[in-house]
Amino acid sequence: MSTLPTVGHLIDGKRVDGGSRSQDVFNPATGKAEKRVLLADKTTVELAIANAQEAFPAWRNTPPLKRARVMGNLKVLLEKHADELCAMITAEHGKVLADALGELQRGIENVEYASYVPELLKGEHSKNVGPAIDSWSEFQALGVTAGITPFNFPAMVPLWMWPMAVACGNSFILKPSERDPTSALRIAELALEAGLPPGVLNVVNGDKESVDTLLQDPRVKAVSFVGSTPIAEYIYAEGCKHGKRVQALGGAKNHAVVMPDADVANAVSALMGAAYGSCGERCMAIPLVVAVGDAAADAVIAGLKAEIAKMKVGPGTAPGMDMGPLVTKPHFEKVKAYVDQGVKEGATLVVDGRNLKVAGHEDGYFLGPCLFDNVKPGMVIYQEEIFGPVLGVVRVKSLQEAMDMIDAHEYGNGTCIFTRDGEAARYFTDNILVGMVGVNVPLPVPVAYHSFGGWKRSLFGDLHAYGPDAVRFYTKRKTITQRWPSAGVREGAVFSFPSSK
Repeated sequence: MSTLPTVGHLIDGKRVDGGSRSQDVFNPATGKAEKRVLLADKTTVELAIANAQEAFPAWRNTPPLKRARVMGNLKVLLEKHADELCAMITAEHGKVLADALGELQRGIENVEYASYVPELLKGEHSKNVGPAIDSWSEFQALGVTAGITPFNFPAMVPLWMWPMAVACGNSFILKPSERDPTSALRIAELALEAGLPPGVLNVVNGDKESVDTLLQDPRVKAVSFVGSTPIAEYIYAEGCKHGKRVQALGGAKNHAVVMPDADVANAVSALMGAAYGSCGERCMAIPLVVAVGDAAADAVIAGLKAEIAKMKVGPGTAPGMDMGPLVTKPHFEKVKAYVDQGVKEGATLVVDGRNLKVAGHEDGYFLGPCLFDNVKPGMVIYQEEIFGPVLGVVRVKSLQEAMDMIDAHEYGNGTCIFTRDGEAARYFTDNILVGMVGVNVPLPVPVAYHSFGGWKRSLFGDLHAYGPDAVRFYTKRKTITQRWPSAGVREGAVFSFPSSK
């Protein structure tokens, strides 16, 4: 019998148990299990759905300004409890505390944007579209909505979803990653403290059984997902099959183009953080550098080698660390196998992080930064999303060759170009087939009042996450056309289709 603390669910404003299965939650820096998370069964998820459905009518009819005030209160509470939340994130994910704080801050910005919802929900009105006829549109809440979120941003990605969903008048069920569940639960409790009524936000921890229940239950009207492309494709197909609105953000393989005229020193600094920050476990990470010309490639490789040698890798709670461990032992083994595969396929392993040992944390899931040169399309390490601290350099002869390579890849999440040439930058941003593009910015993640999403097999669905698209995703437009005939005036029947002619 396990004596580890148990992480349950939050339903109708209360912590509850539910489900006969559970699994360990590990501290990646030590390799030791520190708690167990209960995996919700179908009955538990259906209880959450029922509570969300019951809470919806009153919340939908709550004035938007009052809903916005809850978001304002939540922002203050998240800032107040930032240290507590970041400690939770680091203990379960492994990222360094500074990175956890950056993640949380980005989530808080989305909460702040959701507090503008009275303005965002204003409809459109036209007077006298016909004789004494007025027309207007409204954005109405959908009902019970749900979000399924990944391990790599346990606080930020949930805050991409449910704050805007509930600000728009919906109720919400969050299914966070079972690998690092506690920060999402704690934030939901802070939302209650901020004034969110019980049942409006419910959190269920679980696995495929929980996900399938959310996808199949007709009471759930919309589902948001962030994760790998195979799962995103499944979520999208299964949710649509059951008549739901679905946005499913999938994987990525982001390329950074370095032009011959680039400021190499600044490009190298930017690439270090983009490739190795959060141990590479970001869908917006840069795992591939496409260097235009051998001179640019050689300079980038030399710069990266020098910077990697200075990196400090260790537990995320230790001061001054640049990179922590990977999230789980199976993921560590998977990423390490990708490095083995790259060597086998003939790429040049310039920096080998496979034998890194962190004193006092020998059982932690630490992989040092790895750097490949001479990576080529067709190699597994070029094609597949590694999600680890592995950076590959591809050599090409022209910008067009680089762009053709990027456009040919199945993913189109993010990309960037390092250059001093405005013409090259403009051509690149105008023509590249990727959803988020940076110019001398390696992680072009949109701020909260824009929207996040890729192209091709990085996104299934028409609307991007958070920002203005979130308002459209979590509401339905209703258009009303109204006429009040003058008293005592009787008009004859009109059989032609109405028009304003």
